[in-house]
Amino acid sequence: MGELKVYNSYSREKEVFSPITPGHAGMYVCGPTVSGESHLGHARPYITFDVIYRYLMQLGYKVRYVRNITDAGHFEEEGREAEDKISKKAILEKIEPMELVQKYTNLFHWAMAQFNTLPPTIEPTATGHIVEQIGMIEAIIKAGYGYTVNGSVYFDVKKYAASHDYGKLSGRVLDDLLTAGSRGETTRELEGQEEKRDRADFALWKKAAPEHIMRWKSPWGAGYPGWHIECSAMATKYLGARFDIHGGGMDLLFPHHESEIAQSTICNHIAPVRYWIHNNMITIDGRKMGKSYNNVIKLTELFSGDHPLLAKAYHPMTIRFFILQTHYRSTLDFSNEALQGSEKGLKRLWEGYENLQQLAMGNGQWASDGELDSKVLKLLSEFDEFMNDDFNTAKVLANMFELVPVINSMKDKTIPVSALSKQTFELLQSKFKTYLEDIFALKSVSETDNAKLRGVMQLLIDIRKEAKNKKDFVTSDKIRNQLQQLGILLKDEKDGGISWSVE
Repeated sequence: MGELKVYNSYSREKEVFSPITPGHAGMYVCGPTVSGESHLGHARPYITFDVIYRYLMQLGYKVRYVRNITDAGHFEEEGREAEDKISKKAILEKIEPMELVQKYTNLFHWAMAQFNTLPPTIEPTATGHIVEQIGMIEAIIKAGYGYTVNGSVYFDVKKYAASHDYGKLSGRVLDDLLTAGSRGETTRELEGQEEKRDRADFALWKKAAPEHIMRWKSPWGAGYPGWHIECSAMATKYLGARFDIHGGGMDLLFPHHESEIAQSTICNHIAPVRYWIHNNMITIDGRKMGKSYNNVIKLTELFSGDHPLLAKAYHPMTIRFFILQTHYRSTLDFSNEALQGSEKGLKRLWEGYENLQQLAMGNGQWASDGELDSKVLKLLSEFDEFMNDDFNTAKVLANMFELVPVINSMKDKTIPVSALSKQTFELLQSKFKTYLEDIFALKSVSETDNAKLRGVMQLLIDIRKEAKNKKDFVTSDKIRNQLQQLGILLKDEKDGGISWSVE
């Protein structure tokens, strides 16, 4: 299948993928902060890395895929007021912080299941690894790169940069960070800034204010971990001091991933990651997604159509297909027009795939059209070439669309199946199945809709049974009659059961 090449954000070059342990691949992807509902911005990274995960397994690698859950407050000091997002939201919703965490973790898992993503091999939580984070912070202090002030601990970026290549991943210049604030975007005072030796220093541990709900004991007093140390600790524990792939959105390049490199390098005496892979951002109608633009679309809203920017509801498979139609390192612009185009495209592609599954090989002469056979074979051989060239799903799908008219013509018998060689025809069927179902993990929208219809029908049947048992015949008849108007017939069986059929 050729060599897999991946674009390494650290070197800014495509490199041949050569894992640390032959036959094995370790991948860490930054998971969600579960202080609220997952939104459209979460769809791209987790679908992107699901395809990467699936493709690595397709190549025969045994993959350990670690994706964390950030449930420890997510302290943010870079360019925003320091806040504990989870505690803040829990107060607003009048529930315990861990109840809120569970609620939004469940919603995240549900949304990922709608997208047909595989669960990661390990899904650690920040709150479940406080001991490891404290141990890492102690090691950083002992090495002379962490310092304590008033019960908080900070990482000394200036000292680290004196002997390490700080800023290489993100392209940030340390002098700019020291003079213009930690994001290089604001000069206003942030909470805790007066405690730091330099503005670029970041928190490893924060002292908890009296009203702070989520707190843990530490050698420096009661507090909670900084955001960056969580991922360093969990990645080290489950993938080792150095592992193959670290993934996430480009918005995490700085400060999160840059800080991870610094912490882990000091603690483990080695740069933590061989290949940094980042997906590009999502825009909506050409604008960056953000609360100030009122264009943050939750995944539940996307699936239901219940948002002012949405013309209709969009199926999870339409979203997944739309994301895969663009290379993961390119900006992706969501619009109703583009999504509806993808909806039609997926329908056309899937119909072609179903036609292909129904075609049977004949027993007569094969490869009666050598030119067509060569064309089909070339398009199929490029599937692997494109995926091996930094996971180019967009080009694979483009080739599939070139093959669909050939498949449809065979179904219509305007081109005989025997126009292809037996080997090419078998390859056509196997490649479509492998890529559409196993790697891209797409499903027929009609199939998933039928599953939903069965669930809705069972609910209505249960309600009707309950109504009949209560002798509420008005409700019972209303359900039967209105379903009949929609073309769905209910039939009462002798054994007391109810069956249904579509006219």
